Amino acid sequence: MKLKIVLTVMASLAVWASPAVMAEDVLIENFESQPESRWQFIADTVMGGVSTGQVEFLQGEGNAYAHMTGRVSTKNNGGFIQFRMELPAPLPKKAAGLRLIVRGNGQPYFVHLRTSGTLLPWQYYQAGFEATQEWSEIRLPFTDFKASGRILRTKPKPGTLKSIGIVAFGRDHQAEIDVREVGYY
Repeated sequence: MKLKIVLTVMASLAVWASPAVMAEDVLIENFESQPESRWQFIADTVMGGVSTGQVEFLQGEGNAYAHMTGRVSTKNNGGFIQFRMELPAPLPKKAAGLRLIVRGNGQPYFVHLRTSGTLLPWQYYQAGFEATQEWSEIRLPFTDFKASGRILRTKPKPGTLKSIGIVAFGRDHQAEIDVREVGYY
């Protein structure tokens, strides 16, 4: 009888301690308290491009959120607008991915990550997602991020992350995206 109870308790602990069960969502940003002090808007104009846009921090429907709009143009070797936040500290090494709550105009968008290994301004890790018209949760495992060049390691390490950018990128289009939460799991 005692052996059966011990095995049952051990099996319960094994399930509780499994990575899938222990993966907990941790909030990095909810845009409620002075987000303009943490986030900056960047366009390809820093390198001669002609894309235009802005990010605003708004309140609506009981939520605070970032609202980025603009026109992405590939003229003059350009093609991006983004808003980016420097992380106050790297993520835990065991973090599995990023979690966003977003809505938008049905266009594809990207998250760009910079790490301690992305030294040049054009280096980043990228993963894409679609922003539908309704608020939705997006989960981007770090294994889905692709390096922008061969010099970088193939996948980012969570413990080396320095910044997170929400990006409209790579083609001529009108961008409009809202982000309500940024976190990791």
